[in-house]
Amino acid sequence: MVTVGEGLAVLVAQPGPLEDSATFERTAGGAEANVATVLAQLGVDASWVSRVGDDGFGRYLVEQLARRGIDISAVVTDPARPTAVYVKERGIGDGPLGAGQSRMLYYRNGSAASAFSPVDLTASPAAGLLNRANVVHFTGVTTALSDSATQLTEVLVALPRGARQVSFDLNYRPALWAARGLAGTEVAEILARHVRGSDVVLMGADEAGAVFGTEDPAELRRLFPEPTHLVVKNDAHTVTGFWRDERVDVPALRLDVVERIGAGDAFAGGFLAGLLQGRDHQERLRFGHLCAAAALTGHGDVAELPQVAELHALATVPAQEWARMDYRPGLRVPENVAL
Repeated sequence: MVTVGEGLAVLVAQPGPLEDSATFERTAGGAEANVATVLAQLGVDASWVSRVGDDGFGRYLVEQLARRGIDISAVVTDPARPTAVYVKERGIGDGPLGAGQSRMLYYRNGSAASAFSPVDLTASPAAGLLNRANVVHFTGVTTALSDSATQLTEVLVALPRGARQVSFDLNYRPALWAARGLAGTEVAEILARHVRGSDVVLMGADEAGAVFGTEDPAELRRLFPEPTHLVVKNDAHTVTGFWRDERVDVPALRLDVVERIGAGDAFAGGFLAGLLQGRDHQERLRFGHLCAAAALTGHGDVAELPQVAELHALATVPAQEWARMDYRPGLRVPENVAL
């Protein structure tokens, strides 16, 4: 598995107003980096293709991804542009942000990753990784970064594939597009080309409504029949997955949300791991739910997952048992389910 996208150094403020935080916890984030981290935890060989600055944050990002077991051999160090950073402000319940809510402040204009271009796909060792990959994954964040980044993602979708599949998560970020002076129909056309050109597509119903004018899974499938796998996550906490002509609806698990950041990336990682491991359609969706639940019930952008055998047991319970399941950190397999 190869993921292509921007990584960011993350500075997490203490709970409360940002101006009152005297200290910040440092961590590593970014959609494609998060997906690679989930995949590595699930036993998938994962590589990350990216660009970082020749600075402390860039070196930190590369080191952290390597420690997570991710191949970072295709990360380019840019001597002229900085590594992107974002600051996470956390609520405490008596201000504009409630307990469990977060707000992100991004500092990525002119970042090393904004200089992504098609050359990054043909240079060694990235070209070798892509040639060997079963799946390559990227998101709408990457293509929104700059004109040259859009050129990269459009080339990525158009490359001869052989047995390789392309995975695309819509991840619509209107502020990024607006910074390029783009909005509305022009953005929708770019993102639609990526959806139609990919084999696996994931999108939230709300962002699909904002971009394509409908949140209805059946209508989205009618608009986009091309992807073999189309996954629509909706506000009712049910995920609808289309695999060719087959539709499956899988309800989310009941849980107490600690933090929402990173849940979409965790879902994508779980789903893609299930795909690579040959799991059936429903089980792939349940793997996504379980990984998202781990992110929602923990702190930080990166989900800390149960063991793969335990996830497998949870993902294969009968439908009635799945519907009754409450997810919590440390959840164990029900006694009547054998590993």
